[in-house]
Amino acid sequence: MQLPVWFEIGSFVVLGIILLIDLLLVVKRPHEPSMKEAGLWVGFYVALALLFAVAMFVFAGPEYGGQFVAGWVTEYSLSIDNLFVFIIIMARFSVPRKYQQEVLMVGIIIALILRGIFIALGAVVIEQFSWVFYIFGAFLLWTAWKQAKDSGEDEEEGAENPLIARLRKVLPMSEKFDGNKIRTVVDGKKVFTPMLIVFITIGLTDLLFAVDSIPAIFGLTQSAFIVFTANIFALMGLRQLYFLLGGLMTRLVYLKHALSVILAFIGVKLVLHAMHVNELPFINGGQHIEWAPEIPTYVSLAVIVGTIIIAVVASLMSPQARQAKLDARLEADAKKTMSEAE
Repeated sequence: MQLPVWFEIGSFVVLGIILLIDLLLVVKRPHEPSMKEAGLWVGFYVALALLFAVAMFVFAGPEYGGQFVAGWVTEYSLSIDNLFVFIIIMARFSVPRKYQQEVLMVGIIIALILRGIFIALGAVVIEQFSWVFYIFGAFLLWTAWKQAKDSGEDEEEGAENPLIARLRKVLPMSEKFDGNKIRTVVDGKKVFTPMLIVFITIGLTDLLFAVDSIPAIFGLTQSAFIVFTANIFALMGLRQLYFLLGGLMTRLVYLKHALSVILAFIGVKLVLHAMHVNELPFINGGQHIEWAPEIPTYVSLAVIVGTIIIAVVASLMSPQARQAKLDARLEADAKKTMSEAE
């Protein structure tokens, strides 16, 4: 069963309108959202994704509906990992909390445009060359192994992207932010503000994460429409999730391990699929390898969701999480005491 064209076009139109309204709200009223506001927006986008999943089940059947849910959950869980880096970027550039919503929103829109190009190219390559699944699978297995070993120290070093460093040298730029402006006037001359660099950094950083996540979701579905919509829904709620989770991110100590398991599982799934549709002449004489099993979508979904649930529960029960919670409480008490003393 195929999705109707009107459904695909209508979905992109509606999602585009929602993103535009969201962007206008952020630009018109820059502020740091409260926990309640961030929670309501996250709930709204999650509910929207689930409604879309229901529509997929109705109009395209359970197979495509299941592929969307599995893809969305995978992209969302991998996107949560991005928040660690976003927090570092915001701190490194000293972006005022009031304007961090706008930075994230614009960075996400840049990332969606770049991901759209990436997905379109990936879909064409997959359609023409089935052997690319071997490459995707091997890449995801390598990424899973690398992430499992990664302690996170490299991220904290915050080495500047060469492109960003070059932009700083080429473009006339002010030393300080001027509200949420990209350009300002210094000594009678128009110059860019650091806000431009932050926008580009967030967008490019998210695109780098897509190098892992997009091959992963292509391991769950070969529909470019499902891949792109899953990415949209995963990124749409990411801005509010940034403010909602905040300090909780330091307590999810096993999240990276869970993501490694998910990437490794999908890597194996991709290799098995490549073997099943094999066309390489030096492997089994270019014939399909019939004994290679195809992992059903519902099994993929169960493994992905189960892994995330186990990781979150184990993280929140860990000694590191309890210590982080205690540290946060002591910090909050200290701030309250200082505030009362003033």
